[in-house]
Amino acid sequence: MASVKKTGTAAVEVKAAKTEKAEPVKAAPKKETKPAAPKAVEKKTAAPKAADAKAPTVKVVLEFQGRQVSADDILTAVMAKAGKAKSVEIYVKPEDAAAYYVADGKPGKVEF
Repeated sequence: MASVKKTGTAAVEVKAAKTEKAEPVKAAPKKETKPAAPKAVEKKTAAPKAADAKAPTVKVVLEFQGRQVSADDILTAVMAKAGKAKSVEIYVKPEDAAAYYVADGKPGKVEF
């Protein structure tokens, strides 16, 4: 049986206790827990600024025995002789004052 008691301004319902036998509670089987996988860390990168988007200006100068030759001059001379080659390898040999190249499998030489 339930009865209602008033305390102050709120009504509280009180339930009568039953006298039933409670069954024993069995322990739940233990679950094997796996270690948590590490969470991937998301790296946020700032968008490049307009000034950062431009490649830096680079100039390479070869100095040997009092002479100076820029890499651009060597490259221009080799590409003039190599023509429309698909593959070009350049080997600079300052003691010979020359650049040797292989353009599409054909060797060549440019003196500077």
